[in-house]
Order: sequence, then structure tokens, then C-alpha cells
Amino acid sequence: MILVEGAISIVILVGAFFLFVGSLGLAKLPDLMRRLHGPTKATTLGIGSMLIASMLYFWIVEGKPSIHEFLITLFLFLTAPVTAQMIAKAYILRERRAREALPDTGRPVGWATLDAAEPDERPKAERTFPTS
Repeated sequence: MILVEGAISIVILVGAFFLFVGSLGLAKLPDLMRRLHGPTKATTLGIGSMLIASMLYFWIVEGKPSIHEFLITLFLFLTAPVTAQMIAKAYILRERRAREALPDTGRPVGWATLDAAEPDERPKAERTFPTS
């Protein structure tokens, strides 16, 4: 019994770690597209671990299988990626006006391309790299 409770405690600690890292990412990352990863990872890994630990405790220690935790975990695993995708899509559509105001460079413009990186037109032998 001690071994089972120890394993459940480890799963709870893993969940708490992911929740802490997710909330730290939400607070510290600079923009929405990067901040989006914090809550989605915290939801799927942190809360999922906590709910699985609760489900295992009630099933193994108490002898009563709990379907509520399983359904909540399943719901979170299904809705977190969809929610993240919808938030990202809304952000992209909101920023469309700002992207349309950019000058036409003849290259595709979007968050998945390297817009800020201008190609280096010099021959390879003339390029200098910083040494430090």
C-alpha cells in the first residue's frame, strides 16, 4: 500500500511541476503566440496528471472506480488543443491588418515564415561572422 501511495504522490508532484511551469510560461513569455503554450501544456500534462492520480487513488486505495475523473481528463485532452488552435487563429486574423500594411517584398508573409530575416546577397566568402 505504501508503494502505491508513493507512486500516486509522484504523479501528483509531476502534475504540480507542469502546472508551475505552465503558469510561469503564461506570466513570463512575451507575446500571445508564445504564451499560448503555457496554459495548454499545463492543462494537458499538469491537470491530467492530477486527475489520473486522483482516479488511481480512488480505484486502488479506496476500491471505488471513479469515472468522473476519467471523463474530465478525456474532456481536457480533447478541448485543450482545439482551444489553443482557436486562440491562435483569432490572433492571426486580428493581426491581418498589420501584416497587410507591410511593404510588398515579393515573398510570402506570415507568422510561419522568416519575415524579419532578409537574405544575405553577398557572396559566401565575403560574409563575416561575429567571433566571441
